[in-house]
Amino acid sequence: MKVTVDGKVKDARALWMAGKKVRFINQRLLPHELKFVDAGTVEDVARFIEDMTVRGAPSIGAAGAYGMAMAQITGHDLKQAAIRLKKTRPTAFDLFYAVDKMLEAAFEGKDLVRASAEYADAIAEKCRMIGEHGNVLIKDGFGILTHCNAGALATVDYGTALAPIRAAHDSGKKIHVFVDETRPRLQGAALTSWELLQEGIPHDIIPDNAAGHYMQRGEVDIVIVGADRIAANGDFANKIGTYEKAVLAKENGIPFYTAAPVSTFDFSISSGAEIPIEERSQDEVRFMGGKLICPKDAKARNPAFDMTPARYLTGIITERGIFRPGELTPEKLQ
Repeated sequence: MKVTVDGKVKDARALWMAGKKVRFINQRLLPHELKFVDAGTVEDVARFIEDMTVRGAPSIGAAGAYGMAMAQITGHDLKQAAIRLKKTRPTAFDLFYAVDKMLEAAFEGKDLVRASAEYADAIAEKCRMIGEHGNVLIKDGFGILTHCNAGALATVDYGTALAPIRAAHDSGKKIHVFVDETRPRLQGAALTSWELLQEGIPHDIIPDNAAGHYMQRGEVDIVIVGADRIAANGDFANKIGTYEKAVLAKENGIPFYTAAPVSTFDFSISSGAEIPIEERSQDEVRFMGGKLICPKDAKARNPAFDMTPARYLTGIITERGIFRPGELTPEKLQ
């Protein structure tokens, strides 16, 4: 992705190995401040995942891989490191996939610094391919709705839901993106808008509850979102509010796609009912910008994700092509 550092436009990734440390774009400070932070231990990496310095399923997976590399560098017990990293965020399957991949690599005697870098490179390439495949769905003049942030920040580079949007823009198509603000952490308003501005892609931030209004008015031609875990039948978990957008899209006859690398598929579960849904602190709902926005004694609930049934999906955009829900199987991925 493109970022502006000291007045110069540069290419950067959401995270990478810098010597014997892992360097992250601190996503908690965006869009107002672009800063990088370093993790020198497994615990540092785990904390950055938990506090959402890094977020987005593929980026969390890369962080998990780099965390295992940190364990090898620092002499940390690899099995204990794996347990600690897997406890950070329960919903995103890429994290579990990446950590297990590093355990396999260590068992084979491989250098995890190299293995984790190769893993991150592979994610970036998969996202580039998602963009190529998804671009064919976007026509010149399309209005595109997306929810949360599924761009380069969330996926190491390129993005999942944003990859087809980037590809469409780069190929000269005139498009306009509707960016859901994505309460309570505002990843759409803070992060997706920031990424689109870096790329010069026209867009508007809209309140989460305005998406149906623009669908009904005929201004949205396609909805593309990311995914944190996809069950064998195509049910998938994504940022809270995704399910609502899927129902609205179906009501209004609008194609609804999720975009994700095949590492997001969890074939060990048959349906979305088995996906664990992370519940985060109620204060993320009760406070905004450090200010209490509700009565001080009011309670709140804060599910970080929801589950969208496969019946609402038009298709799943992967690095291997576009598939109908349930069409991909472990055998087809061999």
